[in-house]
Formats: sequence, C-alpha cells, structure tokens
Amino acid sequence: MNKQIACVALAATVFAGCTEDRSLTGPTAARAGDFSASSTVAVDGPGAVYALTNQVAGNAVAVFTRAADGALTAAGSFVTGGTGTGAGLGSQGGVVLSDDGRRLFAVNAGSNDVSVFTVGAAGLSLASRTASGGTLPISLTVHGNVLYVLNAGGSGNISGFTVGSTGGLTPIAGSSRSLSGPNVGPAQVSFSPDGRQLVVTEKSTNLIDLYAVDADGATSGPATVASAGGTPFGFAFGLRNELFVSEATGSASSYVLDPTGALTLVSGAVSTHQGAPCWAVVTANGRFGYTGNGAGSVSAFAIASDGAASLIDADGGTAVVSGGINDIALSHNSRYLYVLQTGGAPAIHAFRVQADGHLTALGPIAGLPAGTRGLAAF
Repeated sequence: MNKQIACVALAATVFAGCTEDRSLTGPTAARAGDFSASSTVAVDGPGAVYALTNQVAGNAVAVFTRAADGALTAAGSFVTGGTGTGAGLGSQGGVVLSDDGRRLFAVNAGSNDVSVFTVGAAGLSLASRTASGGTLPISLTVHGNVLYVLNAGGSGNISGFTVGSTGGLTPIAGSSRSLSGPNVGPAQVSFSPDGRQLVVTEKSTNLIDLYAVDADGATSGPATVASAGGTPFGFAFGLRNELFVSEATGSASSYVLDPTGALTLVSGAVSTHQGAPCWAVVTANGRFGYTGNGAGSVSAFAIASDGAASLIDADGGTAVVSGGINDIALSHNSRYLYVLQTGGAPAIHAFRVQADGHLTALGPIAGLPAGTRGLAAF
C-alpha cells in the first residue's frame, strides 16, 4: 500500500511539472520587453521567436527578433482577438508557423477559437479568427494549406480547416474526429512529414492516436498504439519519418511511421534522468532530438539513421535552466534552440546547437506575463 501511495504521488508531481508554473526563482534577464496586448511594434518575420501570452483579459503573440548569432530582442506583441486561460495548457504546439514562415497560427483556449496572422516586414497582421471546432483548443499543426486543431475540452476532438490565400479558415467536411475516448488528456497534434497521417498523444491513456488524411484533408480513424513510456506528451518527426516522443514520467521513445500508417517502436522509454520531459523537437538534419524537462533542464539525444535514440550526456542534463520549463522550439535552420521558462519570472532562454548536439547558452530574455504558454521559432 505504501508503494502504491508513493507511485500516485510521484505521478501527480510529474504531471504538475508539465502543466503548472514552478515556484523557483528565475534568472536575471539579459533584456526585457513590454508585452501588453496594446503593443504593435513592427518585426521582421524571418529570424523571430514567438510566444503565446495566453492571458484571460486578452491573448496576444509576443514577438522577439532573432539576430544572426541567435540573440533575441523583444519586439512587442500582437493581439489575437481571443482570450487565453492564464494557466497551463498541458500541450505542445499552441502557436505554430507555416513551413515558409509566412503564416502564424495561435490557439485562443479561453474563447475556443484560432487566430491566423500574416507575417511580414511590417509585423504580424491578424488575418482571421475562427471557431476551433470544439472547446479548449490547445495544439495546432499545418501542412500546405490544411490546418488541424486539437481540442481538449469536453470529450476532445481534432478538427480540420483549409487555409485560404488571405488567411481565412474554412472547415473541412468529414475532418472532425473524436479521440480514443473521453477524458484522455490530449497533448499534441501533428502532421507526418508527407501530410498523409495525423498523430495525437494522449497523456491519461498512454496512447498514440493515428489518423489517415485523404487528398481533401478529411480524416479517418483513429488507430491507437500503446506508448512505450508513461504519459506521452510532445513529439517531433525526423527526416525519415522517425517519431521522437517525450514521456512525462521521465523518458523519451522513438518510432518509425511507415507509408501505410503503421508505427513501429525503435527505442523504448530511454530515461532522461530528469524530471517531467514534456516537450520535444528534432533538428532539421534529423541527427538530434531534445526534450524540454519541466523540472528545469534540456536533454539531448543522438538519433541514428534507423531512428534509434540515445542520450548524449549520461545524466541527461545537457542544459540547465533555473526554473520550470514549459516549451521548446528550434529555429528553422536548427542552429538555435529556444526554451520557455515559466517557473519564477517567465523568460526565453537561447542556446546555440553545436555540431555534436551539445548546447551553448546565449542568455535569457524576460518580460513575459505569467501564464505564457506555447513557443515557435523561425
């Protein structure tokens, strides 16, 4: 009985690390910015990092310009027109970019809709705001002109839209699908690299959902696969359809998704030796994967050509941040990794990705409001 109680307590602690702010003191910021919803400072789209302020009084996208050396400069914020929750979303992918960086998509979890921005030299321009097809939208994915939303409220579902030439969203008939069941604790939705599959992780059921996507963007499914590790959370694809998944109970796993939609395990539940690995990215060359750990660290993995994943540092502590982490993102060229710290004073930490997968700290930038969730980079 004592062992059972200890396991329940540990699971609760791990899950909290992925959803709530930590009470640790954050580092002194290198720079600070004003991220009030009324700010409309111009920003150059290419070479930027974006965070979702997720405020109940009015959601906005906080923007940072990225210099050639990876350093960030605060460039104000742009209102979404919707509202956030002011608290943890328990997800990855709350704000995402199109492949060319010209469109930005953001969830408004408090008002159950999605905002689309055009990214240009004059800054972010709000193109549209559309009901998400469910309640509590927490994650987005885009492939070409098709956008899918993961809604966590109610029984939960995914819902698809076509993205028009001016940024408007049109619901796709036959795209709305349920998850494996009610109350599954979804964390992320993402297209496979070829756009023929959608993947959803479920934290509460330890399942990975797979949906087939047809030529019109409609879906069928889901088929479900048991996660190799407990509490599958954030994930990312590599060059050869490798799927790298963080698992909040303390590990990461890798799979290969074949053209038929079958998911095959390669490396199962590789321990990070760090608390609450909840967010995951893979470099553009497919060689390295990183988990953002809620306890305040980043773990680096080497990914082999067959998809096998192994820790680069034996203790899993490739980089340490003095506060709880709540998301990570790579620049489009994968030269820089950005980490959203939400414990203590919210900040974004910048790291240069080295040739061997190690990380060199470039310093933090602060000024974000409490409740900020979601991170994207270009």
